[in-house]
Amino acid sequence: MTVTATSVDESDRLHPRSARAPWPTRLVRLVPAAVAALSGVLLYVSFPPRTLWWLALPAFAGFGWALRGRGWKAALGLGYLFGLGFLLPLLVWTGVEVGPGPWLALVAAEAVFVALVGVGIAAVSRLPAWPVWAAALWIAGEAARARVPFHGFPWGKIAFGQADGVFLPLAALGGTPVLGFAVVLCGFGLYEAVRLAVEGRRTRTVRRSAAAVALLSVAVPVAGAVAARTLVSDKAENGTATVAVIQGNVPRSGLEFNAQRRAVLDYHARETERLAAEVKAGRAARPDVVLWPENSSDIDPMTYLDARMVVDQAAKAIGAPISVGSVVERDGKLWNEQILWDPAEGPVQTYDKRQIQPFGEYLPLRSLLGAINKNWTSMVRQDFSRGTEPGVFSVAGTRIGLATCYEAAFDWAVRDTVTHGAQMISVPSNNATFDRSEMTYQQLAMSRVRAVEHSRTVTVPVTSGVSAIIMPDGRITQKTGMFVPAHLVQKVPLRSSRTPATELGVLPEIALVLVAAGGVGWAIGAGVRGRRAQDA
Repeated sequence: MTVTATSVDESDRLHPRSARAPWPTRLVRLVPAAVAALSGVLLYVSFPPRTLWWLALPAFAGFGWALRGRGWKAALGLGYLFGLGFLLPLLVWTGVEVGPGPWLALVAAEAVFVALVGVGIAAVSRLPAWPVWAAALWIAGEAARARVPFHGFPWGKIAFGQADGVFLPLAALGGTPVLGFAVVLCGFGLYEAVRLAVEGRRTRTVRRSAAAVALLSVAVPVAGAVAARTLVSDKAENGTATVAVIQGNVPRSGLEFNAQRRAVLDYHARETERLAAEVKAGRAARPDVVLWPENSSDIDPMTYLDARMVVDQAAKAIGAPISVGSVVERDGKLWNEQILWDPAEGPVQTYDKRQIQPFGEYLPLRSLLGAINKNWTSMVRQDFSRGTEPGVFSVAGTRIGLATCYEAAFDWAVRDTVTHGAQMISVPSNNATFDRSEMTYQQLAMSRVRAVEHSRTVTVPVTSGVSAIIMPDGRITQKTGMFVPAHLVQKVPLRSSRTPATELGVLPEIALVLVAAGGVGWAIGAGVRGRRAQDA
């Protein structure tokens, strides 16, 4: 039988060489995918409650290795695998009470942002100083995730995994974007330095400019973090205030934490009265203000007389104003509200939560989701309304900024309390829905980053824990356990000076997005010129 050229071509078309490659070769081709996924898992391990913040560096080094020089299709897949490896375990708490469906859907959607960033990183990886462009692209991806869809979901920002790290002071310099950029840049720079060292040993030549960029990508973030330590201080500038944080606990965890009428309110009133007894006995200092968590009154004390009497009695017992979290109905609308309750005058100030949680406090695409599963719409029967004004309570000359629970993840929601005069910040939260998951520790780390970012004491009263008091330098000085009644009392520093991060606001993030856009534009232009040269 004679084999013609045509028959050979036909055979190659039907049985591509890649399909006939020996299994060791095919196994080697899976290595980048495995490295991308495992690097994502390594990034997850760097997040709280673990204190392994430094693992973010090898995680991004591995991600850089997997993406360098790849085509857009491969980069898209590798980026998605990295996103899955990171976000699947990080966000598992979202399915604690509602099952795996919403958790998997959220991760699948959020990993798309990481996949698109992966395409961009692969494109700029051929450029000089590529770690800079690549790190800026990651921050651009975080900026997008923090805004869309449904007003964004910034959980998993690299900055939020660095509360125990050496880079933390950079939060005071440029907020979470600069802190995150430094970590990612250092990781990519670490890979580039190793790559050039290996290449140099093989070829005996290394471009000095490339080596300098690699070394600077590692050295500059570290040096910047050391220099930024001068911006971090826990000294009082406006005197001190004695604050009490109340954790009353809940009768049960999960979605039915407040199913027993008035139980949550009674628990918090009881713990406040226990503190009042300690104050009277001289075992605790009398607080200037008492901070209750989000949803600490499971009945609206503005409407129901019995709830009003309980709050009023607790305020009179402790002899100080109480910031009470409750769900309030006005004009047929629901509000997640903090109420400052004076022992003599009753409710005197309020703050309505502005950044409400999609699928928790309001339901996007309600009709579509109802058609898929009616149980989902029944869990959020009525959407909450959004507040419009920043929350800053004035208590005996002390101005306390309020960022309720989910709001702590959003840069703007915390910053504008400080620009409106807050001398300290409180993050009242309700984590009972998420049982003993890592969510509580992830959120606590956010508050530590915010403390350094704005140089303010941050208190974190939580219904079921972990409640804490955080100094302006990010240190936790007191904290509670989970699902236990407890209270914390401490004299904390009040501060009014503003960090560069507070002054600059969103400008560092905009600058990094522009850097990312410039890198992508340069890469696209270089690719077009290369194709034209080939055609010529």
